[in-house]
Amino acid sequence: RSQGRGWRPATSTPRVCCAASSARVVMLARTGARAVGPPRQAALALTRAFSTARVHGGLKDEDRIFTNLYCDGSPWIDGALKRGDWHRTKDIVQLGPDKIINEMKKSGLRGRGGAGFPSGLKWSFMPKNNTEKPQYLVVNADESEPGTCKDREIMRHDPHKLIEGCLIAGSAMRAQAAYIYIRGEFVYEAACLERAVAEAYKAGFIGKNACGSGIDFDVYVHRGGGAYICGEETGLLESLEGKTGKPRLKPPFPANAGLYGCPTTVTNVETVAVAPTIMRRGGDWFAGFGRKNNTGTKLFCISGHVNNPITVEEEMSIPLRELLEKHCGGVRGGWDNLLAVIPGGSSVPVMTKSVCDDVLMDFDALKEVGSGLGTAAVTVFDKSTDIVAAIARLSKFYAHESCGQCTPCREGTTWMQKIMDRMVTGDAKIEEIDMLYEISQQIEGHTICALGDAAAWPVQGLIRAFRPEMEARILNKQAGKL
Repeated sequence: RSQGRGWRPATSTPRVCCAASSARVVMLARTGARAVGPPRQAALALTRAFSTARVHGGLKDEDRIFTNLYCDGSPWIDGALKRGDWHRTKDIVQLGPDKIINEMKKSGLRGRGGAGFPSGLKWSFMPKNNTEKPQYLVVNADESEPGTCKDREIMRHDPHKLIEGCLIAGSAMRAQAAYIYIRGEFVYEAACLERAVAEAYKAGFIGKNACGSGIDFDVYVHRGGGAYICGEETGLLESLEGKTGKPRLKPPFPANAGLYGCPTTVTNVETVAVAPTIMRRGGDWFAGFGRKNNTGTKLFCISGHVNNPITVEEEMSIPLRELLEKHCGGVRGGWDNLLAVIPGGSSVPVMTKSVCDDVLMDFDALKEVGSGLGTAAVTVFDKSTDIVAAIARLSKFYAHESCGQCTPCREGTTWMQKIMDRMVTGDAKIEEIDMLYEISQQIEGHTICALGDAAAWPVQGLIRAFRPEMEARILNKQAGKL
């Protein structure tokens, strides 16, 4: 075949082309404002806990969860049944909420939408003896994080995995219905989901007496308006209720008062879609992949300056360099041509080549080097990149997407964008670099939702990693060399 959708090179690992799209991210990383110099690099090398009992990566085909990620088979119910979806789902549901949640806890699954919160624990927050209000599962399919394009592959090529996951996760939460909030621009993906939902209703898998389990469970697909802020769970709930998508103050948390004031759990597409396979193969099987507290398989979407941009399922804790060279054909121009990598969507700090040489792709390893796994959307920059201009473009994005509800975010993102624009042309002053960092810290942690943090971290990462380049540009401009 030609190298378009569905093309697969002659290796044991399937691949698929992808382009930058979206989802939400939350991570924790704070270090100083200065660039990471040789002493700092040496200290990081000594403190990294990357050595493990075995090398991670090289996921076998029989261990893949998303077996139709590359659209090798039919995405509809006939193909789903052949791939093992909906197999004895009734027995899984009838295990009851406690056993399902315990199995999820045993698996060590952490949320795949960015925050990495333990999924089994999150599901257990839903009220157990509520008889006054309905309870809801809301699936965040907004995928608005720049660089992220994993959930859309599930929705258009393996939608029944998501719908079956909704039933299993929903029954574990004692929910009566699931709402899949899908990004408005995902026109084709929404059509695929709606068709798959109709097929599941017709087959008796959802609706009245779902799968013959004795419970009633409905699934609804709701198209969003395309705002980044609606990837935040409470902003999503506001939009789902027909209001402007502005995040809510917490508490109350959605598990107590969410959609329409009822107990609600908001979770990511990938998180829900892996639940049926975990329940069939066991939590211990899933926990056997990756390092402790970073278990399972993961969809990585890799774009930028690589020879073959892809979305691929791999084992957690795979080295970044192996991920790029094995599945993407390496960095354009070779590994030595690598400048930097954003490892988890646009809102996590950028990493230099020296960090990328040996870092592992999991939550803890990336947090340790001052970045984050986020949505596992890997954006690669080679040495042809103007890294200051690249981060300035992200600052413009976050200034545009701020909902304006919180003053630090509304005003601060615009200030950062203006300063970053001057940094690109060299028209800034040296002291404005520290001013920029200070502004980012005044935004970070001072807003209702994490958009403020998401806007601050790319700028902070740039200053930590590429401060000498920023200073040199300003000095060259002052000397008339630009």
